[in-house]
Amino acid sequence: IDLYWDKTFEAEQISAFSAQLDLAIEYHLPAAIHTRNSFEIAIEVIRGKNNPALTGVFHCFTGTPEQAEQATSFGFKLGIGGVVTYKNSELPKVIEKTALEHLVLETDAPYLPPVPYRGKRNESAYIPIIAQKIASIKGIDLVTVAEITTQNAVTLFQIND
Repeated sequence: IDLYWDKTFEAEQISAFSAQLDLAIEYHLPAAIHTRNSFEIAIEVIRGKNNPALTGVFHCFTGTPEQAEQATSFGFKLGIGGVVTYKNSELPKVIEKTALEHLVLETDAPYLPPVPYRGKRNESAYIPIIAQKIASIKGIDLVTVAEITTQNAVTLFQIND
């Protein structure tokens, strides 16, 4: 649900989002959720489903610590990308309060690359920069961040070896 530029089709977006969540439940698939100026609406739709089988990730999460807690309380992961490295980002506050078990690392390629690549094309090769920033915020080693967030993604997306 993206209400950043235009709210004209808000009702249609909510309806489509709800239907997509129903499909995720029916087919036992994680939902990749994009919200922009619509987090509270998305959480209300998820709450209304009242289904513990519903899982997924809040893609490119940039919300507050309180929103992070709401999302993770429903079993969702937070997709953390390059924004965590930005000077005025509030994400470090979220990372401080959120267990690694709730995070997956991602790009929003070709957008939102981490510092020092801000303003350039994003790519998956920059994931270690995001992991290093999270390690720094949490005061832990990079290997731990990489292992736990990778396992989170493997589990969430049901990746079999």
